[in-house]
Amino acid sequence: MAIEFQNVHFAPLHDLNIAAPSGSIIGILGEKGAGTTALLRLAAALEQPSSGEVKCEGSRRYLAATDSLNFAPVKVLLIDHSFAQADALVRARALVGLDRLRATGTTVLLTSHEPELLRAMCDEIWWLETGGLAMRGDPREVLESYHRKIAEEFRAWGETLSTPIAPALRKGDGRAEILVLETVGAAGKATAVLQSGEAAEVRVEVRFLEAVENPVIGIMIRTRIGLEVYGTNTDLEKVQVGPCSAGETVRIEFRFACDLCPKEYTLTAASHDPDGTAHDWLEDAVSFRVSDSRYTAGVANLRARVYRT
Repeated sequence: MAIEFQNVHFAPLHDLNIAAPSGSIIGILGEKGAGTTALLRLAAALEQPSSGEVKCEGSRRYLAATDSLNFAPVKVLLIDHSFAQADALVRARALVGLDRLRATGTTVLLTSHEPELLRAMCDEIWWLETGGLAMRGDPREVLESYHRKIAEEFRAWGETLSTPIAPALRKGDGRAEILVLETVGAAGKATAVLQSGEAAEVRVEVRFLEAVENPVIGIMIRTRIGLEVYGTNTDLEKVQVGPCSAGETVRIEFRFACDLCPKEYTLTAASHDPDGTAHDWLEDAVSFRVSDSRYTAGVANLRARVYRT
């Protein structure tokens, strides 16, 4: 093995046992505080473990985020986010340079937050979490697991955010007022982030300031650039709302499977008469984001299964 960590402790790393063979490029992945930079600095002998041992064969070179990419011959090359400032041409040249080093037996440890870079360059990925090894192996499999966890954390974070109503346009004759407009996740909690595929709903709460015989309450989902994705209302769905008296409050829940691709969307909501006369109309009033563990293009997430025949 070109480099080996044996029972290494060095905050935040703890009891780390892992080794990298000669002639391999290893991607090091993890959130802030996971220990990715600590691992590289130990491998470069810039730091010493508080306990355990780091074994390394031959010469070593450490490249920090602001260092120029130096691919001169070396036994072990440690690259700590050094591609972050590199342009497309530099990256293309770097791929060639790293392939040449790998062919001569150089071992490369590479930290990055860019999945495509790691997928293109690495033979294996080590995923660190809170100072320990969460997973190692094939780049595609590790990246999928890592991004699934990130998507789950992002989704949970969305429940901590308020969703203020801030319409781009508000119109209506004032016979009703929309009090609540929010997206709600599968757990029944309001959230600014929905997970692609989860059971979701849009909740609309309307207070009537005057008596309305037959109100219609509807919603429209759009992309950030204004593409209409989906819209419906209580009339289309055969749900009777009225008659509603002055002072009455009505809550409508539009429930659906959130089969949308990851991106940002807006919500429009309205209370109006069957002929379209608006009581209160909030255009693009609330924004929300859909997250997923993998990239999909477009708007509708059809979750295709692909077969080679």
